[in-house]
Amino acid sequence: MCSEILHVEAATPGSDLPPPLPEPAVEELRLETVLAALADPLRLSIIRKLLLESEAYDHPCGWFGIDRPKSSLTHHFKALREAGLIRQRQYGLERRSRVRTEDLDARFPGLLALVKSWKPGAP
Repeated sequence: MCSEILHVEAATPGSDLPPPLPEPAVEELRLETVLAALADPLRLSIIRKLLLESEAYDHPCGWFGIDRPKSSLTHHFKALREAGLIRQRQYGLERRSRVRTEDLDARFPGLLALVKSWKPGAP
């Protein structure tokens, strides 16, 4: 999330990554919650961009190139994280995001393939 800053727990010993922000556990992921988050075209586009363009590392908000107020982006990224679609880590004042690919594939096989194949604006 771009402008929202939360208290972050200490990183796991031996890890060079900050810990992820609070998110639902894999067994807590609910299809109706995930689909509700993906029902918003902007959020669907965010997930699709992450899946198609790069999953190699966490991405800051600026990478997405979305022309929206920070408060709007904060809302959308929070909805994606709370639904269990993305993992976010706090790097100083910046939050970086990535899709929880393994978790989502394990819980909802085929869902991410559908998101990848979605074409914005297609009927």
